[in-house]
Amino acid sequence: MTKLRSEPIIITAMMGPEDQSFFNKLRNEYFPRERNYLDAHITLFHHLPPAHWPEIKRYIIDLTREYDAPIAHVDRLLNLGRGVAFHIDSPELMAVRSMIAENFASLLIPQDQSKPRLHVTIQNKVKGEVARQTFDLLNAEFEAFPLSIKGLSAFYYMGGPWEKIGQWRFQ
Repeated sequence: MTKLRSEPIIITAMMGPEDQSFFNKLRNEYFPRERNYLDAHITLFHHLPPAHWPEIKRYIIDLTREYDAPIAHVDRLLNLGRGVAFHIDSPELMAVRSMIAENFASLLIPQDQSKPRLHVTIQNKVKGEVARQTFDLLNAEFEAFPLSIKGLSAFYYMGGPWEKIGQWRFQ
């Protein structure tokens, strides 16, 4: 008999390999080394209950089989106060996220009930002055660019690091 997991489930949008590499490189450059134990990611849900994993997984599999990969663009940088992120504009990815949210509304924590600001964080938990310098440096050269969204991924939150559960590509 399989032991039920107790760790919350995180759902992310999976980037294409070139975009993943680009953002990982920036994280390696700007994220504090002692806190940089995750790859760059686009979080859609922060905390889904593991007891519902079988039905969540079935829904995600069906969703990714039914829909094409969402169109997405990185349209600006965000100064997070103590970090920097790249903002993602994607009505299609937001629609996919909304379908999941509606289907599992009763399971969502308050953070996941509100409309998210899609982004990829490349620096976090630094002094405000350091974040401002990073933002100014990157923003001076910034031009909007397309972002490849390939699928959805799920992870167990392990108190810091994440453990991959699976990933599913859009058709």
